[in-house]
Amino acid sequence: MDKILIIKTGYSEFLEQEIDSRRVSLGDVFRSTVLLNLYKNEHVTWVTDKKASFLLEDNPFINRLVHLDWIAAEHLKKERFDTIINLEKVPGIGALVENISSVRNFGFRFDPNEKVSKPYDHAFNVLSVSSDPILKKSNRKTAQELLFEMVKEKWKGEEYILGYKPQTKEVYDVALNILVGQKWPTKLWPSDNWDKLELMLKSNGFSVTRQDKQGSEIFESMNKYIDWINQSKLVVSNDSLGLHLALALKKKVLGLFGPTPDKEVYFYGRGKAILPEPYPDCAPCFKPKCEKEKNCMEDISPERVYTEVCNLLK
Repeated sequence: MDKILIIKTGYSEFLEQEIDSRRVSLGDVFRSTVLLNLYKNEHVTWVTDKKASFLLEDNPFINRLVHLDWIAAEHLKKERFDTIINLEKVPGIGALVENISSVRNFGFRFDPNEKVSKPYDHAFNVLSVSSDPILKKSNRKTAQELLFEMVKEKWKGEEYILGYKPQTKEVYDVALNILVGQKWPTKLWPSDNWDKLELMLKSNGFSVTRQDKQGSEIFESMNKYIDWINQSKLVVSNDSLGLHLALALKKKVLGLFGPTPDKEVYFYGRGKAILPEPYPDCAPCFKPKCEKEKNCMEDISPERVYTEVCNLLK
């Protein structure tokens, strides 16, 4: 049994240029669980930020979950691993990796001469995509494909792995997952459009539950949030953690995309991305603030989304 060390805190998104926001990207941590499919028979230590640990708890293929702090870092330096996969471009984490004994390393490292993060050989393509806006715009590979390439493997449709088992059953046709993280406010679909979509669905006999109309518990407990998502057959979502959780729960999913690239997300044959029409030349812009008079997300009509809901639920 090999010892595998995976470092994914969410401080830097592996397909984004930003190096260290210290705002934990929960979606980026969760979608990295697809790698666990490769190490089901190995001993896996996963290092993350405490804020993201609930996404990894009870995962059947993580033997040890470690919160990153200086005590954990000093302990890891005394260990030896067969494989280290560092998915963080934060220089300090890269420097830590250089001080942990291992047979092989994948992902990102720290260059002491240039004092920046550099890729190990098989992560070069990922770093290029994340740092070059032109390459990122033209990229057609999913996040899963790129993650597997980083560790010299070929992705064959493996899915995310969620440890928590929902305590709810399907009672709604559609869940409207309307909120996004603080990092990307431009990903929000206008609230008026959510209102119109909800009215259209209910007027035509669909049962609907809406994220912002739930009690505070789903915002305070990730398990409660997952339970809420699990109650519906289909989830309409902005590009957010909820979209990835819905896919992990095997729900039908419609993702609304504008400033972020839809090609990085794979829907496993259970849904699709809906893009603005007309699709602007500036999209995807990867910017947290729109520089145009009108955000492209406004050009996704409720009527189009309603039609796609009907197509998936027919």
